[in-house]
Amino acid sequence: MPNSARKGKRYERELVNQCEDAGIRATRAYASNGQALGEHKNCDLKLSVPDGPELTAQAKRRANVGGYLTDKHVDLVAVREDRGPSLAVVPFDLFLDLLQRDSDT
Repeated sequence: MPNSARKGKRYERELVNQCEDAGIRATRAYASNGQALGEHKNCDLKLSVPDGPELTAQAKRRANVGGYLTDKHVDLVAVREDRGPSLAVVPFDLFLDLLQRDSDT
């Protein structure tokens, strides 16, 4: 198995563990193919928030991401492609905290 595939699986397992530590059920798609979970093939993870939404996620790990995505002086980075929808990029632990808060209300 190539190193990048091993690294990707390791990262997916890391995210599943973080979710479960936060009380959010997470399932990793077999062979990183969401069809194994009944989802689109691009889905790597399925998250189930207690009394909340069920979310699908794709995990990408890179040596470097754009510096503007990791600015430690802001909580959220909003980005969009021209004529595309806006996306919110937040640290994963903040994302999990927001999901937990939502399920508590």
